[in-house]
Amino acid sequence: MNFFPEIPLEAWRPTKNTLHLYCQIVGKIRLAMHPRLNHWWHVPLYVSSRGLTTRRIPYSGGSFEIEFDLIDHRLAITTSRGGREDFALYDGLSVADFYSSVFANLAKLGIEPKIKPIPYEAPSTTPFPEDTENAAYDKKYVGRFHQTLVAVDDVLEEFRGRFVGKSTPVHLFWHSFDLALTRFSGKRVPVREGANRVESEAYSHEVISFGFWFGDDRVPAPAFYAYVAPEPAGLADEPLTPPTAKWAESNGAHLALLMLDDARSSSDPRAAVLDFLESAYQAGARTAGWDTAELTAI
Repeated sequence: MNFFPEIPLEAWRPTKNTLHLYCQIVGKIRLAMHPRLNHWWHVPLYVSSRGLTTRRIPYSGGSFEIEFDLIDHRLAITTSRGGREDFALYDGLSVADFYSSVFANLAKLGIEPKIKPIPYEAPSTTPFPEDTENAAYDKKYVGRFHQTLVAVDDVLEEFRGRFVGKSTPVHLFWHSFDLALTRFSGKRVPVREGANRVESEAYSHEVISFGFWFGDDRVPAPAFYAYVAPEPAGLADEPLTPPTAKWAESNGAHLALLMLDDARSSSDPRAAVLDFLESAYQAGARTAGWDTAELTAI
């Protein structure tokens, strides 16, 4: 069995869009109720053995957790006092119905978050309570989505362990729907002129970021990526491995890209992805002047 399942974007785009919006609703609840952490670390979701989870979120009655169970196809809300509410995820469950079910079940547990019910950088601009159009849920591709998340999370966790500097957890940002990991050099940098609040917090320090997304209108196929912020001169002239990896222009900067299908076709997909991540890190670290010897785990 290939380490990464095949998951072509067009085959499941409607389901992907619906899941993306479901995750935005749950992610906004975490954003509203979790204590603030630097660089927006209180915002993302995390891969679990069964799907995606908020992990623990404090509230007046203790703590609660929301988990997408992508094996039994349910959304479960559990509390530290033993409370539990859940409901089924199925084809035809609109974003509007999902939204009302989440908040109704939270209310049963005495949890009443306040969120702005509008998508953020998502495939729809319709407010969540009014979105009856996005309602696709193909269980076959939801299963491949979960298998892919687990496989990518495993690789990124291994890669994370090679670095002893400040690093994010491996987490899923629900606004862009990508699984990401960021390394920090420790150096503070000027914020780009015109940057919004989100960008100002995310890029206050020099970083090299890595991740995976399932494809979008700009890159219409699943891919691993890496970038450096701020981007140093000469970055895109640096070599990448494996040979199928390449630099691509993106919003005036450069992304290192390794398409999932290229990784899948290699003799050792996991090794190919780790080689890609390491080559992108070395490219960024060399051109930005990071002390790689000091930041490498022994």
